[in-house]
Amino acid sequence: MTTTTTEGLGARPGDHTMTILTAAPFRRRRLSGALLLAAFAGVTACGDAEAGDPDAEAAGEGEAGFVRIINVQTQPVVREEFVERVRLTGVVEASRDVQVSAEESGRVVETLLEKGARVQEGQAILRIDDRLLASQVDQARAAAELARETWQRRRRLWEEDQVGSELAYLEARFASEQADANLRTLQERLDRTVIRAPFGGILEDRMVETGALVSPGTPVARVVDVNPVKIAAGVPERYAPDVTVGAPATVTFDVLPQANAEAEVRFVGAAVDPRNRTFPVELRLPNSGGLIKPEMVANVTVQRRRVSNALVVPQDAVVRMAEGYQVFVVEGEGDAALARARPVTLGTSQANRVVVLEGLQEGDRLVVMGQKSVADGDRVRVVGGES
Repeated sequence: MTTTTTEGLGARPGDHTMTILTAAPFRRRRLSGALLLAAFAGVTACGDAEAGDPDAEAAGEGEAGFVRIINVQTQPVVREEFVERVRLTGVVEASRDVQVSAEESGRVVETLLEKGARVQEGQAILRIDDRLLASQVDQARAAAELARETWQRRRRLWEEDQVGSELAYLEARFASEQADANLRTLQERLDRTVIRAPFGGILEDRMVETGALVSPGTPVARVVDVNPVKIAAGVPERYAPDVTVGAPATVTFDVLPQANAEAEVRFVGAAVDPRNRTFPVELRLPNSGGLIKPEMVANVTVQRRRVSNALVVPQDAVVRMAEGYQVFVVEGEGDAALARARPVTLGTSQANRVVVLEGLQEGDRLVVMGQKSVADGDRVRVVGGES
């Protein structure tokens, strides 16, 4: 840079001076610096070339001397059995849940069990006043005995002595049968004044107390059977061809890990619910300890299909491309190891695992880590996962 002042052009001593910068010398200095840098780079390149870098020669990179080697992890492709499952949310239901109602009119005179009691089939829960029916039964029994005796005498007279008429004989016979039927009806009504459990289970609720007046149809108790329990769930309609009766399933409970169990589908609905496009299925679980309670939420996994001898790979190893899917495999060993792209056709998938239908062979070294950083033909270094 050149500096020029204005002194000598009529300026007096002590006056301010003006400095002028000339550009030509500055450009020359900048050009000289660039030439020095270029010369230094040329010397360095020559030094590298003279050293004879083996990586550069192997990769054919020329004078640049740069070889891209990517660390990857691999695993061998093997054949195995693949099971696809459908995950559902189910609700626990009692295997039997019945509201017991009175069948006769009257006043409740005795309650025999409290809520929560375990009952056996036929065990009495409560009694209704039966005095009126009991007297009617006694009256009907007497009438039946009289009709039976009359019929026996008429029968002997007609069949043995030919005394009387056939009409009287028939009237006595049918009167006896009618009296017996009336007695059985009243006896059955008398028995129904004792309300009994229809099956073994738990007396979940008792809805009347002693002194309450009931009539036929009045709810008096609720009995539930919770061993076993049912698991009801809805399956999306797209799985209709695959979920059938007998399909294996697993039932788990978030709140009861100890109650997790294997089960199978016992019922498959014939119709699809138009509101949510699912069809119902039911499973059964033993519940001897009573830990599983109706209305609990259950996680249900139903087997959809089973594929034997399938090539199964991690889903993360598959790279999505514009024209489909591909994976990378390693070919070669050591410094000669290269990544090769393989277009693949995929089948069913489950839990980050997918079946490969075409594009891979058993024993291929599949890249499972680093697959998104490599391209076809890249040099790679296997750093783990070869087991």
